[in-house]
Amino acid sequence: DEKEKFEPTVFRDTIVQGLNEAGNDLEAIAKFLDATGSRLDYRRYADTLFDILVAGSMLAPGGTRIDDNDKTKMTNHCVFFADEDHDAIRNYAQVSKG
Repeated sequence: DEKEKFEPTVFRDTIVQGLNEAGNDLEAIAKFLDATGSRLDYRRYADTLFDILVAGSMLAPGGTRIDDNDKTKMTNHCVFFADEDHDAIRNYAQVSKG
């Protein structure tokens, strides 16, 4: 019985790339996340997925982002970069709930 490797950085790169390719269309982002969910193990990488959807990249203990300002490892399609109004935040929450 071979154990599957735990590779959160590979997961992050796949999710971030898809989010960035979806552009500013929250419906396209939701469709990407829905389609990718059948290929990637969201339960196994739940913390990483949450970090990306809220902060835009993986977070280290203490809350600093682990992306070294590399734009290919971060996305602006997250709660932290959303407009600061109720409707915008609610729309991101709807995407996250899937």
